Amino acid sequence: MEQRQKERKGIAVAGSLNADIFYKTDTYPQEGLLTKIRETKGHVGGSGNLILDLAKLDPQLPVKAGAVVGCDEQGEMVLRMLSRYPNIDLRGIRREAETSVTIVMNAQDSKQRTFFYIPAANDRFDLSCIDWDCMEAEIFHLEYLLLMKAVDAPDAEYGTHGARILREARERGMETSIDVVSERGPGAAQIVASALRYTDYCSINEVEAEMATGIDLTSSDEALARHAGKALARLRELGVAKWAVIHAPACSYGHDCRNGEFYTVQSLKLPDGFIQGTNGAGDAYCSGILYAALRGDGLADAMRLAAACAACSLSEENGTDGMRAYEDVRKLAERFGGRC
Repeated sequence: MEQRQKERKGIAVAGSLNADIFYKTDTYPQEGLLTKIRETKGHVGGSGNLILDLAKLDPQLPVKAGAVVGCDEQGEMVLRMLSRYPNIDLRGIRREAETSVTIVMNAQDSKQRTFFYIPAANDRFDLSCIDWDCMEAEIFHLEYLLLMKAVDAPDAEYGTHGARILREARERGMETSIDVVSERGPGAAQIVASALRYTDYCSINEVEAEMATGIDLTSSDEALARHAGKALARLRELGVAKWAVIHAPACSYGHDCRNGEFYTVQSLKLPDGFIQGTNGAGDAYCSGILYAALRGDGLADAMRLAAACAACSLSEENGTDGMRAYEDVRKLAERFGGRC
């Protein structure tokens, strides 16, 4: 762990970078019905959630961003918000076209969110957009598969263009990580499988894991607990080299692909009224996994840290305002969930 901290090359996060426009609504209406919008806010989204979470988790950690954002008002907002953190390196961000936008309908009655996505600049992101000199890191994370047209495109040699990017990162001496969106469309499983052959760390939710493995994890409350081990083993078979993790609201399941160990970690027991929004909780969880991997921690400790990071995210409406520094995340874990 000490050696890795001395190197301090940090974590590179490449891929989809959005402007999120949040609409606070009373409810999410049925088709044909009306609801009232109480408030509108703009924030960074997509890979920006993970970038900000990592920057806040450790202000001394180098976090390197690679993406395409537009030469427009939304792009200016994204860069302005990221530039508030001196440990975020923005040199890898290219400016062209229109910024990708996610419209987030945040229902106050259910605390659930619904997304409407405008791809725009994210569909332009590919290997040619990556300045590897700016993105040199210990871990290279690609986010999000199934959301970027060029990254998901077929590749005759590697299966997909995303797989080619991950292989290139490995060739440059970096460990690799991926995240995906909860998409069940045609070809989704094959796109993810191609990338997993070049992936060291895979942290995804139960919906995404079911899509990637074909193993039932969502049909009932019992399905996840019963089949999680099989799904994790399947992720290892598909190529995950180090850690495979499936996270869900109540619990997460992990597999250390190097020694064969399986782990189960409960989510924090949060008090009534603590949860203000669920947007970005998966990114916060991923930030804990990657930061723990960088520290040289074991997988069980990484999952406990990740669960605490997700809880921090849940404390605020948007994806990143709730994230805290590492020691404060540990204190939250001790308060609501035991040892971290």
